Amino acid sequence: MFQSFTETARPDQGPPRLEALRRAMADAGLAGWLVPRADAHQGEYVAACDDRLAWLTGFTGSAGFCAALADAAGVFTDGRYRVQVRAQVDTGHFTAVDWPETRLGPWLRQHLPEGGTVGFDPWLYTPEQIEALTEALTGSAIHLTSHTNLIDAVWPDRPAPPQGAITPWPDSLAGASHAEKRAALAETLRKAGQRSAVITLTDSIAWLFNIRGCDIPRNPVAQGFAIIHDTGHATFFTDPAKLDATARTHLGDAVTLAPPDAFETALAALPGPVRLDRANVPLRVVQVLDAAGVAHQWGADPCILPKARKTQAEITATRIAHLRDGAAMCEFLAWFDAQPPGTLTEIDVARRLEACRAATGQLLDISFDTIAGSGPNGALPHYRVSEASNRTLVDGDLLVLDSGGQYLDGTTDITRTLPVGIPGADERAAFTRVLQGMIAISRLRFPRGLAGRDLDAIARYPLWLADQDYAHGTGHGVGVYLCVHEGPQRLSRLSEVPLEPGMILSNEPGYYREGAFGIRIENLIVVTALDPLPGGDGVTQFGFETLTYTPLDTRLIDADLLTKPERDWLNTYHTACRDKIGPLLSAPARLWLDKVTQTS
Repeated sequence: MFQSFTETARPDQGPPRLEALRRAMADAGLAGWLVPRADAHQGEYVAACDDRLAWLTGFTGSAGFCAALADAAGVFTDGRYRVQVRAQVDTGHFTAVDWPETRLGPWLRQHLPEGGTVGFDPWLYTPEQIEALTEALTGSAIHLTSHTNLIDAVWPDRPAPPQGAITPWPDSLAGASHAEKRAALAETLRKAGQRSAVITLTDSIAWLFNIRGCDIPRNPVAQGFAIIHDTGHATFFTDPAKLDATARTHLGDAVTLAPPDAFETALAALPGPVRLDRANVPLRVVQVLDAAGVAHQWGADPCILPKARKTQAEITATRIAHLRDGAAMCEFLAWFDAQPPGTLTEIDVARRLEACRAATGQLLDISFDTIAGSGPNGALPHYRVSEASNRTLVDGDLLVLDSGGQYLDGTTDITRTLPVGIPGADERAAFTRVLQGMIAISRLRFPRGLAGRDLDAIARYPLWLADQDYAHGTGHGVGVYLCVHEGPQRLSRLSEVPLEPGMILSNEPGYYREGAFGIRIENLIVVTALDPLPGGDGVTQFGFETLTYTPLDTRLIDADLLTKPERDWLNTYHTACRDKIGPLLSAPARLWLDKVTQTS
């Protein structure tokens, strides 16, 4: 099993750890210390040695931060984690703060009215973040200062950095060799008049060098830094022990290998100007360059957009991965439907689903810990079942099942909401509205140049008509045997990145009624260029190709609420599920699929 169900949150350890941190703050002359859930690579997921927020507070969600002061400690989380944070931290010592409704700057002003110096680790914050916070504190007596990490100083049994092996990823799946990618990036730098670019995102490095690693659970990346020069030559700073002879041969002579502790020295010796992405480079990199007098310019990580625009080889590969994964899902669903209410727990569900994926013989990891939330647990969008929270599925429950697999040829992410026994009328109505939003995105045609913020409302419109909504984005970018959450594209009111052909996104509207039930439906989609329509104006139009093929549970659909185009889409989708997935199934699962995808 990849997934563990051991409860890792330790609320009881929060108070003594907070006290140790406060003693360290006092010794350093600091009024506060900032603890992000971040590492030096600004990835969403972190290695155990970098999970400082969870160690201090007990909160294990994938986004949040803590501001620790002498007499207050706020744990800031967004709408996905409002319930979880209050369950995981000692609320007698930590205060849950709703972010972004309450921002850090105003919160610090309120709790440090007389001012003071607040410290942070410059490896864990970006220039963009510190500039925004500095601006928010303008006019106050509060000052920010970079400092060696105080959490590390009081964490006696901090785990060692990960040492996962690095392996080549086939050029045939990537659609381009790393030599071709480096040459293209070098041309980008030359056109911009830049001598080099610093790359710190681990998935950008994996994409650039056509490598994969295993330093971060669920994400096949290796920790390290890279510098790409305008000549096409690159230096990769990572532990040399991670690379065997095959990996070294794959990288070749045009990629110099160096240990991580050589990174700062190399930065100081660079000729300028150096390209830095202010949204993800550690502030420490800027400090080193400035101290050495090396000129730098702000610019997006040059890997981000090429990585997001999947090649035809990557799209072809991930289609195959999604069909394999869809078949595993159908094997699971056929089994699940045969289990009476009251006989399964959430852990049983997660274990069985992982076993179905493993039975393909090609599962390398799950793409994130399976979310199997029943009843009120389903109302927690990022619920993680543990032995302590494990719940038996009973008649009338809804089960939100969000899961995915990592295969050599693709990364999958799918959510299905399943009824346990007979669903209620409220649940069916809400499910149908969520389905309408998902179908609206699936059927969409839109002109070139639109971003996720322009499309997000379309998925919410059916819910808004009923005075309902959900507190997360409609979709995130997804990699190909890379991170299940990949930027820069999103279907979100916050995203200004224009969508382009080849970008893969999730399409996952939902609805959550705290203490009662949750609903989410998710397919992965890829942006495609569409042919002009007869009688149209010939404006370049994009749309979405669906990658995920697993039937939707019609027992939760109020068909009277669907329009004819929506019903037609659903029937066409279910026909495609039979055609594409049916031949991959066992005989019992094929019979189940034929039954549940009949025309409605």
